[in-house]
Amino acid sequence: MAVDRDHVLRSAAALLTRKSTATMDEVAKAAGISRATLHRHFAGRDALVLALEALGIAECEAALDRARLDEGPARDAVRRLVHEIEPAAGLLAFLYTENQLFEGEGQNKGWARIDDRIAALFRRGQAAGEFRIDLTPAWLTEALYGLLASGAWAVSEGRVAGKDFTHMIAELLLGGAVRREES
Repeated sequence: MAVDRDHVLRSAAALLTRKSTATMDEVAKAAGISRATLHRHFAGRDALVLALEALGIAECEAALDRARLDEGPARDAVRRLVHEIEPAAGLLAFLYTENQLFEGEGQNKGWARIDDRIAALFRRGQAAGEFRIDLTPAWLTEALYGLLASGAWAVSEGRVAGKDFTHMIAELLLGGAVRREES
């Protein structure tokens, strides 16, 4: 029987989003395969996390493309981005906590590409007078990541309704990022 790698990764992502300390046995069970089969595809947790990272980067880049970040007002592009990235938010919340992915020379360049695209959106909003200029695009990007992770955790724990995800995140971020007229 052929193992569907995408199914295994998505099952692992769903489990690890809910329980970041899950064992490889638990991951195999969630994917409906044996531990031995899981180990044939992923030598250990580190290999699995790296495969999940690649999936997360691919999901983010696809969401960025679908969000059409260069079209219309920047604040509308932020709302589109949050909406498009929502299906991957749980995986991103898990990856956000995996320090091994963000330390050292071996960091995946995909994260830098994603950071650059999102920061460019915030710079565009600042240049257009939509966003505050006292908050750097790098900080606004990090704030967005933090809100996405927090929103995913809150939804998965049942503390907030999934249907409110986009509104909660976009409006909180934009409420803090919108440039106010000086009095």
